[in-house]
Amino acid sequence: MRFHREGNTTILLTSLLIISAIIVINVIQEHQTVYHYVLYGFLALMFLFILFFFRSPSRDINKIPGHVLSAADGRVVVVEKTTENEYFEKEMIQISVFMSPLNVHLNRYPVSGMIDFVKHSPGKYFVAWSPKSSDENERNSVVITTEKQKTILVRQIAGAIARRIVSYSRPGDIIKQGEELGFIKFGSRVDVFLPLDAQIMVKNGDWVKAGKTVLAKI
Repeated sequence: MRFHREGNTTILLTSLLIISAIIVINVIQEHQTVYHYVLYGFLALMFLFILFFFRSPSRDINKIPGHVLSAADGRVVVVEKTTENEYFEKEMIQISVFMSPLNVHLNRYPVSGMIDFVKHSPGKYFVAWSPKSSDENERNSVVITTEKQKTILVRQIAGAIARRIVSYSRPGDIIKQGEELGFIKFGSRVDVFLPLDAQIMVKNGDWVKAGKTVLAKI
């Protein structure tokens, strides 16, 4: 199992915390008791969770021109027409994928093309499945124009637990479908805004995978 580079610091700090906790409890009480074993079990579970969260499984990307792939692993929580106010200022189709702490949190580009716009906005930390999280939470928006001149927006959104959004996008970058877009640490959400003539291929409640599941045809 591979681990994503965004987890290196967290994994290191967690390891140091666990080692320190074990040393401290054994200095305080040398004789091993049931409380020692309970603590060891808890620390082991915490370490395994951190490793599990930052896993980066190898994945064959379904590169399909004219199709929009999911940018995130998780569950579809929104498929609707809405007004996108940050960049387009017009009605578009919004598809939102909620990532629980158990999902892979590496985000991928849903299409190939050129990045026209990148904006990070500070904000609040409502639960990520809440409709207002799209406009009021901390977020990072990336606008991509495809080779066929279709323009979409991908928005990474922090949640109640997630407190750090990492984006690798820069205006002018030429990107390929399925390449790494960024990483969101712990539970969060990714919105994709599509043209109104997009043919939607998913519905609320569907489980999707980044770089694998087709969200729409454009």
